Amino acid sequence: MIFEVARQDIRTTRAVDAAPAVLDLGQVRLRIERFAFTSNNISYAIAGDLLGYWGFFPTDAPWGRIPAIGIGSVVESAAPDIEVGGRYFGFYPMADELVLEAECRGDNGFRDVGSHRANHAATYTDFRDVDADAAFDVARIDEYLLLWGMFMTSFLIDDQLGDRGFEGASTVVVTSASSKTSISLASCLAARPEVRVIGLTSERNRAFVEGLGLYDQVATYDETEDLDPSVRSGVVDMAGNAQVRADLHRYYGAALAFSISVGATHWDQRDGEPTPLPGPAPEFFFAPGQRAKRIEEWGAAELDARIDRAYRSLVDHSGGWLKVEHRHGPAGIEATYGELLDGTADPGAGFICLPNSQDKSFRLDQLGPATAQ
Repeated sequence: MIFEVARQDIRTTRAVDAAPAVLDLGQVRLRIERFAFTSNNISYAIAGDLLGYWGFFPTDAPWGRIPAIGIGSVVESAAPDIEVGGRYFGFYPMADELVLEAECRGDNGFRDVGSHRANHAATYTDFRDVDADAAFDVARIDEYLLLWGMFMTSFLIDDQLGDRGFEGASTVVVTSASSKTSISLASCLAARPEVRVIGLTSERNRAFVEGLGLYDQVATYDETEDLDPSVRSGVVDMAGNAQVRADLHRYYGAALAFSISVGATHWDQRDGEPTPLPGPAPEFFFAPGQRAKRIEEWGAAELDARIDRAYRSLVDHSGGWLKVEHRHGPAGIEATYGELLDGTADPGAGFICLPNSQDKSFRLDQLGPATAQ
């Protein structure tokens, strides 16, 4: 089973079955146990062509396969040093299995080295052994799938802004404040007392965002006039709503220090932005670029240690608001996609899809060693 989206009309989807591929030398087959499905995945579909997300797991046009952060078990291996039974964290298609060309990279994992992945950052091609990596807490693996990837992006946004001295801004306005990427960013910014953080959200999600306790001020999108335009401020746009972004540019004008675009939670309202906008031009944030910069400056081990410390603070905080919901099989994937696409999902819900299991008691910590099927 493979869940696919029409690349030019992302409301059109299908679930298709494919005959299992015969492995070539160097390939492994992974049974996909579970993956997180969030509004971030909708952004991947929106930017599929622009940022090459459709190239992660290519298929015939007009269809595309959305990448998702998940866990898979090796059930067949034709690759030296990669044994059946290993369980790996990484980017997977929304499917029940994945065959890839694997190259071992030390004791803790491997890399997808297929020719179609040659231009992708290591962040997207590495697979980490969850049993060999001390960073994984099996009891909270669902939270890890839901938060880790978005937190890493948010950590790097916060790091880049801090590195630039916030361009002189004392206030940061974050749109789509209820999204998990925005919550992750707010968690990082909360550790910076010199910066005030304002969360913009819908009236529907206002109470939830206020209850997080991470934003200094919460306002709805029609309350932007309550913000202080005399204070030098910056915008981190997770919503991708062209009208909201334009309104903020006009409102702050010369007081706007920066405008960073990250996501597209308001994917259906991203067109029609007038040009040029007042203030600085919107800048698209590319996480792998900032990560590469810090690896060069700090080393990978130091960067990972800093991310891990900050991440643990978010996970502890998430115990008060994150509600994990398991969705099963193609129907569960389709239903989750629809809720996220339409913006009707509970902001406190964290969706974990289990493509291979109809057993609603299925949990990762109940699994024994993976077996070939």
